[in-house]
Amino acid sequence: MFGLIPKEERFFELFKNAAHNMIEGSRLLKDMMEHFQSPVDQAKRIKDVEHVGDGITHDIALRLNQTFITPIDREDIHDLASALDDILDVAEAIADRFVLYKVTTPTDKAVKLADVLYQASVAVGAGVDRLGLSHPDIKECSVQVNSLENEADRISRDAISELFEKETDPVAVIKWKEIYEGFEAGTDRCEDVANILERIALKHH
Repeated sequence: MFGLIPKEERFFELFKNAAHNMIEGSRLLKDMMEHFQSPVDQAKRIKDVEHVGDGITHDIALRLNQTFITPIDREDIHDLASALDDILDVAEAIADRFVLYKVTTPTDKAVKLADVLYQASVAVGAGVDRLGLSHPDIKECSVQVNSLENEADRISRDAISELFEKETDPVAVIKWKEIYEGFEAGTDRCEDVANILERIALKHH
């Protein structure tokens, strides 16, 4: 029976691995936007990181099924693992769009949005690292993520407005609108993680 009782650090360590892997995916996307030299290769590197993330998510799910007593609620473990994976999925999808749509160069707005997504990912990672600490420690990261999500909303809104105003090619409008909304979705997913972390911190305060 004692073998079924988990050590908390096992789950927490997996969450930290997932978060830091997710940050690496966001960093690679930011680098892709800033140094758009070999998009196919750059997108593949992000895809490889996303595969690693899928493996970590699978490990968390497997451990959850094999663990009798968990350090935090099962639904929170599942939700946190899924939400971290969602951020990476969005980053991979954005990179894939640049290749699929044969984009020749990112816009200034895309570069800015990639930077904001990366900053939000880092803030999320800091929150995951503080898992198990008091609510104020988590809240600080949550406030930062919320601020960055608002900034991404503003940049995306301005970018789409400018797109409809200046772009004459309807196909280009469709492509870029989808890309901008993808970046915005990425910061939304970061906010989802921040909310889950706050929920966990409040339950175990």
